[in-house]
Amino acid sequence: MALKDRLRSDLNEARRAKDRLRTTVLTTTLSEVRNREIQLGREATDEDVVGVIGKAIKQRRESAEQMRSAGRAELAEKEEREADLLGEYMPESLGEAEVRRLVREAIGTGATDMGSVMGVLMPRIKGRFDGREANRIVREELG
Repeated sequence: MALKDRLRSDLNEARRAKDRLRTTVLTTTLSEVRNREIQLGREATDEDVVGVIGKAIKQRRESAEQMRSAGRAELAEKEEREADLLGEYMPESLGEAEVRRLVREAIGTGATDMGSVMGVLMPRIKGRFDGREANRIVREELG
């Protein structure tokens, strides 16, 4: 089942179960997916949907951090619950060892500088590993 179809199906289930949080999050996410489709001028692929969800998770985590530092713990917890809910739709995360292997593989194929290694690496790890951590690993491996 395509990821977008899964989101729609889960939205219908959430509506039937009167799960307000899940309904709101999925409605918002599907709206963001639709906006991305308009931007692209085509139907969203699973990879496009993962990108939208990843961006939404990142925004919610950053918002939670800001709210917590502003003393609004209840709002921060809500944002974190939303991020966790969206995390269920992300592909399985990669471990650091797997990313190191991919970096070494990229270096082995002739990528010798930071830009070329990241250019080979990012499409393979997008949505499955944090970009800043990948950057750190690449610097260590090029070392």
